[in-house]
Amino acid sequence: MDSAIQASSSPASSSAFRSPCLTSASQNCKFPLPTSRVMGSKRMHRAFRLHMDACPTKGHVVSRYSSEWSDSQSIFSKQSINKNFPPLRALVASNTQNTSAAPLIGEDKVGVLLLNLGGPETLDDVQPFLFNLFADPDIIRLPRLFRFLQRPLARFISVLRSPKSREGYASIGGGSPLRKITDAQAEELKKALWQKDVPAEVYVGMRYWHPFTEEAIEQIKKDRISKLVVLPLYPQFSISTSGSSLRLLEGIFREDEYLVNMQHTVIPSWYQREGYIKAMADLIEKELRTFDFPEQVMVFFSAHGVPLAYVEEAGDPYKAEMEECVDLIMEELEKRRITNSYTLAYQSRVGPVEWLKPYTDETIIELGQKGVKSLLAVPISFVSEHIETLEEIDVEYKELALKSGIEKWGRVPALGCEPTFITDLADAVIESLPYVGAMAISNLEARQPLVPLGSVEELLAAYDSQRRQLPPPVTVWEWGWTKSAETWNGRAAMLAVLVLLVLEVTTGEGFLHQWGIFPLFHQ
Repeated sequence: MDSAIQASSSPASSSAFRSPCLTSASQNCKFPLPTSRVMGSKRMHRAFRLHMDACPTKGHVVSRYSSEWSDSQSIFSKQSINKNFPPLRALVASNTQNTSAAPLIGEDKVGVLLLNLGGPETLDDVQPFLFNLFADPDIIRLPRLFRFLQRPLARFISVLRSPKSREGYASIGGGSPLRKITDAQAEELKKALWQKDVPAEVYVGMRYWHPFTEEAIEQIKKDRISKLVVLPLYPQFSISTSGSSLRLLEGIFREDEYLVNMQHTVIPSWYQREGYIKAMADLIEKELRTFDFPEQVMVFFSAHGVPLAYVEEAGDPYKAEMEECVDLIMEELEKRRITNSYTLAYQSRVGPVEWLKPYTDETIIELGQKGVKSLLAVPISFVSEHIETLEEIDVEYKELALKSGIEKWGRVPALGCEPTFITDLADAVIESLPYVGAMAISNLEARQPLVPLGSVEELLAAYDSQRRQLPPPVTVWEWGWTKSAETWNGRAAMLAVLVLLVLEVTTGEGFLHQWGIFPLFHQ
């Protein structure tokens, strides 16, 4: 993602993933959001705990579960699931052959909304696409006093960055293939659902380019969809991807009476699903066979990076989920007697702040220095080909690898419409259907976030219903080359940019006018 993200975020909170709970219309109790089958992991896994809560209104007892990261070796305990709750048990496994979809659907019209980032389809789209990206307050957070400069600043950054970005998109054919691939995935998912006797419509909503999420929602309303499953096409949850898309969707739902009353649920992440893991392992195994000596190839997982502050201070589970995902894939490969060495690094960082490490480019250089001769790149956080895979990995990182002494380079393709992957997404949708109606309660109660507070809030810590100003990650000054100094330097630079922009607006003079950039702000 071509973005610039400010590192300021809320104080540290638990990064443990707490699956969102939904409110039952019939019992006013809490039910868990559907999760996928949980598989073991070498380094860490999710250990689920079931708690029994009594519903004060009906006297019923229901189960809810939370999760925490653990370094021990264990998997979800089937014995811990109360047999009185068949919907929950149906959601634990990804095999839905024994799940009857008809009672879950009835006469309702079912829709699935796929959420994705979006990308410019032509070179002329690049600058407005970047503007939409940087105008997102979840991407660049400005102090409340300077919120009115959000759009001018986005215009300024997008104008400066667009020439380089245009070169990148020109090198991959003049635009991003993301929309075409996502549309194909939607069509294949629809076919898979109909084959499983779930006659659902599938929609695509992009965050920063057409078809925008708002456009998809309008079509959903025109089609009179009454049950909606929201499925972000990001295997792992992050503030900057699924979080931003869900925050936008949350606002849309709050403002529309039809949507408030529409039954819906969200599948927040699905990286641990058995079908997804097997599909990734299949692609890796296939690419390894293209090498002369497959057993000597280093499997190099490259994930999209996020600012370190998101993980350490905002509780973003992205890093933990990514590490677990890689372990699950390697465990699946070990079952096939593929025991190659592997590593994980993070790509696509921008700006002066610290991002998740190790960085992909630095790791490639280190591997070359250590004598690694064969490398297989795996774009682990991407399910579609786009500029980060086609240009950044295939061109920039490949060239860097060859210069660093790596002789054999390969790359695993993104999943795209791989049948095992699509089938597993269909199963995930079907497994979520028992919970689709859980938020269809009274209008007043239904005007809670799309993902309830206490779930996304605990998960992200950077989001809340009042959108309060986030405290700075560092509150005291420290001398030397420290994180505190870097933070304050960044603030000083941001303040200087804001002052220059204010002077440009008030005086009508300055370097932006001289360069001919500033007039674009008024277009």
